[in-house]
Amino acid sequence: MRIKCEYCGNYIDDSDEKCAFCGAANNGIKRTGNGVPKTIEELKAWYVAHNLPDENTTRFFIGKDYPGPRAFGIYKDENSGHFIVYKNKADGTRATRYSGKDEAYAVNELYLKLKEEIQNQKSHNVRSNYDSLSSRSMNNSNTPNPSGMKLSTIVIIVIAVLILLSIIGAGSGTGSYNRDHSYSYSNYYDNDYDYGYNSSDYSYSNYSYDNDDNYSSSWDSSDWDSSSSWDSSSSWDSSSSDWDSDW
Repeated sequence: MRIKCEYCGNYIDDSDEKCAFCGAANNGIKRTGNGVPKTIEELKAWYVAHNLPDENTTRFFIGKDYPGPRAFGIYKDENSGHFIVYKNKADGTRATRYSGKDEAYAVNELYLKLKEEIQNQKSHNVRSNYDSLSSRSMNNSNTPNPSGMKLSTIVIIVIAVLILLSIIGAGSGTGSYNRDHSYSYSNYYDNDYDYGYNSSDYSYSNYSYDNDDNYSSSWDSSDWDSSSSWDSSSSWDSSSSDWDSDW
């Protein structure tokens, strides 16, 4: 990509270390730090060292001119000597990110994109695990107990029995039969009687749902540092990538 020199105003390649016209340093140049790959072979080694899935899974083809859709890649064109960094979109069209003789710059472009995609996959895994856990919790909350009766129904029955027992035990009057076989009863209740029941005293804490399929995760956020190795137990879903943009 051509950019304007900050000092003389002439246009130079964004990968040039210095302006070809005035010799001023290109302050906007993207250069790699220590320990990051600077050649295609070094990028290949970095890829393997970080236990990333097969290229057909990640869709990053290092050192290959891959013609199919949905692919990121870098290769050296032997005819021109240029290093080509590209993205093949979902419809198969190619967007060239860089074409030039600066291998370190070309490698860094794909390296940064690879790191970005690793983070995208991390986020995708987090969302997938969260959605799975939420869905499982929802299903468990709708699962009836073995007797086929919901917990809320059991609670209502228990409360009703407690109230009934309280009423029966509350009566303190006496009764007698008259000669006409009628029954008279006095002093039914003491109106000040406290049944001793308080809905706030009832606690659901004793009821617990033990699910053998409880979700357990060995997820450790520290494993997802961009410099750490890929967790082989995690899935890489390339369909979650944006394949319609130029980069």
